[in-house]
Parts: sequence; C-alpha cells; structure tokens
Amino acid sequence: MATSVTPPPLQGPSAKEKKYDRQLRLWAASGQMALEEAHVLLLNDGAGTVGVETLKNLVLPGVGNFTIVDDRVVEEKDLGVNFFLAEESLGRSRAEECCRYLQELNPEVRGNSINQNIGTFVSSNENLRKYTLILITAPTSLSSVLQAVASYAWDASIPLLYIHSNGFYSQFSLQLPLEFPIVDTHPDPVSTQDLRLLNPWPELLDFMHLKTHNMKELSDHEHGHIPYLLVLLHFLDEWKAQNEGRYPENYKEKSAFRSMVRNGARQDNHEGGEENFDEAVGAVLKSLNPPSISSGLREVFEADHCQNPTPQSPNFWIIANALQAFHSEYNALPLPGALPDMKAQSVDYIQLQNIYKSKARQDLADVTKRVRALEKHLDKTTEADEKEIEAFCKGAAFVKLIRGSPLRISEDPKLTNWSERATYLLQELENEETLITIYLSLLAFDDYYERNPAALSVTEPSKDAAESEQRKLKWSMTQYTDKVVEELRKSSKAELDTEAAHERLNNVIMEIARGGRAELHNISALTGGMVAQEVIKVLTKQYVPIDNTCVFNGITSKTAVFRV
Repeated sequence: MATSVTPPPLQGPSAKEKKYDRQLRLWAASGQMALEEAHVLLLNDGAGTVGVETLKNLVLPGVGNFTIVDDRVVEEKDLGVNFFLAEESLGRSRAEECCRYLQELNPEVRGNSINQNIGTFVSSNENLRKYTLILITAPTSLSSVLQAVASYAWDASIPLLYIHSNGFYSQFSLQLPLEFPIVDTHPDPVSTQDLRLLNPWPELLDFMHLKTHNMKELSDHEHGHIPYLLVLLHFLDEWKAQNEGRYPENYKEKSAFRSMVRNGARQDNHEGGEENFDEAVGAVLKSLNPPSISSGLREVFEADHCQNPTPQSPNFWIIANALQAFHSEYNALPLPGALPDMKAQSVDYIQLQNIYKSKARQDLADVTKRVRALEKHLDKTTEADEKEIEAFCKGAAFVKLIRGSPLRISEDPKLTNWSERATYLLQELENEETLITIYLSLLAFDDYYERNPAALSVTEPSKDAAESEQRKLKWSMTQYTDKVVEELRKSSKAELDTEAAHERLNNVIMEIARGGRAELHNISALTGGMVAQEVIKVLTKQYVPIDNTCVFNGITSKTAVFRV
C-alpha cells in the first residue's frame, strides 16, 4: 500500500526581505549588510534641512546608525522648511527632535543626537573615529572646522560629503580616499558576456563538434535549433582552415565571415526558420574580438598596492594580485559563466550552460588557489572570503579604481592651486549653460561667511539690515569670483571672454545673495535624495559614485558633475 509523504513547507521570504525587496534587487544582500553596518555622522549647520533630508533617504533603506551633531534650538523659521520638526519642537534641541522623527520612519535604525557646537565636537579626532561616513552641511561658521574634518577624513580614509543648499541652487562634493576600488559596478548585462569564442576550451569544442559535425544531414528542426555559439565556432573552424589558421581580424574579414555564416542557413526551413543563424550573424562584430582588459582594470593591475601587496593589504589588493597572475598566464580573465538567451533546444542550452559554469568554477578555483598561496606567503591572519573572490572574478572586467582627491575649500584665490583643472574650468566658463558658475559662486559664499562669522548669528535681521547684508554679500562674492577667474587665466594661460564669464557669474551671485542662507524645502529634499544615492554607492561599494562634485540648478532643472 502506497503512503503519501507531505512535502516540507516552502521557505518564504523573511520579514526583512519583504520589507526591503525592491532595494535588494539593486544591491543584493551584501549591499544591504554593508548599509546596516554603517554609521553615518551628520554635522548639521546652517538651516540644516538638506542634511536631514539626506538622512531620511538613508533611514528608509535601513542604514544601521546615524548621529546628528547640532547645537541649535528649533525656531519658527525651521518649521517651514524642515518636515522633521513640529510646533511642539519649538525651543528644543534641533538635533534631538530631528533624530526622534527620523527614527519613526524605520524603528530598526538606531539614531543618536549630540547637542554640541560642531567646532567643539570636531576639535577632537577621537569624536570622529567611529563613523563610516561623514556629512557636513554649509555654511560652516569657520572654514577651519571644515578643513579639520576634511583633513581627518582624508588621513583616516573616511568618505566625506560637503553639501550646499541655497535657494534654488545646490551642490555637493564627495571626498573619497586616495584609492577607492569598486568591484560591483553593475555594468550593462550585455557588455558582461564573455563567450570566449576566439579561445575556446576543450569541453566547448567537443560539444560543438558533437552538434555540428553532420550539420548538412540534420533535420530542419535540429538545424534551426543549433545554439548560435556553436554555429559561430563551427564556421570559425572553416574560416581558419581557409585562412592559414587565422581568425577574422578586421572589419572587412568579419564582414566576409558574416556572409559565410549567413550562407550556411537553410532558405527553405519550415520548422521554425533559421533564427539561430540570424543570431550568429548579429553576434559576429561584438563577439569575435581579441581578449583585452579595461582601462579601469589595467589601472588596478599597475597600482603599487597590487604589484607589492603586504600583510596589511586589504583583500581587494590580494585578489587583484592573484587575478593579475591569472591574466598573465592565460591572457584572459576568469570566465564569468553567464550565457545570453538564444534559440536552442532546452537540453542543448542546459548542456551549454553547464559547460560555461563548469569552466567558470575552474577559473575561480585557480584564482582562489593563487589567493591562498599569496596569503600564506604574506602570513596574513585572515583569509579573503570565497564569495568575495567569486564576486571579483565575475566583475573583473569592469572593476573601477577611483582616485579620490582632497575637498576643495574656499581660500584666497591667489593661494589656490588649480593645476591641470584650470584649463578645463575656463572651457566650462565659455559655455553659456554651464553650472560651474554655481560651484564657484558657492565657494565665494563660503569665503564671505568665513570672513564675517558674526553674520551667521543674526537670525531675524531688520529689513534695512537684511538689504545691507545682501549688498555686502553680493559685493564680496563678485570680488572673490573675479579673482578666481583671473587666477584660472594665469594658471592655464588660455584666453577667455571675461566679460561674458563675469556676466554669467553675476547672474548666479545675484540669485544666491537674494536667497542668502535660506533653504527651499523642495530643493533640499531633491538634493538630499541625490546625496543619499551617492552615500549608498560609497557604503555598499557598488555602482560608481560621482567624481567629485555635483551641481543642481533648480531654476532650469539641470545637473552637472565636475572634477574640481
């Protein structure tokens, strides 16, 4: 008598997986773990809205911890621009109130508030040591505060973002460590396909010969379902036999090879047609290219940390060294193992998948063996995780090494070293629609409040006082930007239509002076979203963050990224 066995219940997604389902599709469990292990510090100065809006967009996806440092108390004017304050917040610590309301968005996130002057807080490096990433909002009362934070973050390799939001304009600059490698850059899936058609391995060739050795005798159904990879390999054998063992190299030869493949299709196949041959013809130009490595990976291989790893080297450089040795031996990177969709019989496609996956596992084992040997040679106390090695092997072709640079802080234009950026910035100033004018004007804005810190303490000036302050600010910013333009000209020795450049700068200066230190909530909210996006890229080490300054014009709804 047969008995039935009840199958075990299927394991459904956890509550956390359901909660974060959409973002897990973007940065996976490894990215979510990195986010949850992070501790973000916000040094909140000025109106403070853009900093809180940035935290909002980090709390919602589940950043582990955040801390707000802000010594201000909530005033009436805060309620109109900061949605994380209420009437009952009046007179209370702005840091505590914002922290309390932010935590309501996601109880799993731990928030902290410190009611202390930013300058006092950053005077001790010990206070900054535990944070994964630092945000600081403008205008700071003293550039020495910003300089102290930026210097410590640079020396400690802690990413830092400096954020402006003034009226309809905003800008943020990202200071990354000197070397910031990213393995998972999330390239276009089509560009990640490595089919190895010009360097096939024995198992792939054996399968090709099995399926194509009697191609003319196959039924129409079988002929029309040969995977296009095998079609290409078959005709590559024929081409090599006719061309002294050479593959098609230039465009003319590849065009002739495409004709050879196209002529191999049956014209009277009524069993589903010859779509596989069409796929093969379409893949010739993109699939028959000699192996090469990207400029990003080449930069990684040439870096001193890769050439000369030490016991203190991060896993990235240990794996990079092993990968370079693999590439030197085989003139190829580890096979990712992924296959594109194609017309084929299911059994053949599965067999082809297994062949590619098996080769990918072999290559991964080879690289892992090299990593372990290097770790043993260096007497490293911890081993790189196999998943980390696997991720590196799969994404090796698109690894990116970002060279961070120190944050540019407002100072006397005559002392600023613009170096090779001078010519680039002058060319930008020639552009009628350039946004570099906003960046330079905000530098001038910072310079004014650095020299007039008392102006920051005036919260409700009279009409006459406000107009006087606006005139002073406008005059000071104009003087500063005039000097910057002159120094850029001297540094680059290039010609510039200075009259047009000054006019563009003055238009921006008038708008900034009109707004003063005021923030508009919609501009700060949008900017906070953009900043949070870059923060997540940095924390998860996925996708490619900006390099290194982003400017937004809320009047024209345009953004631009500059390396300054």
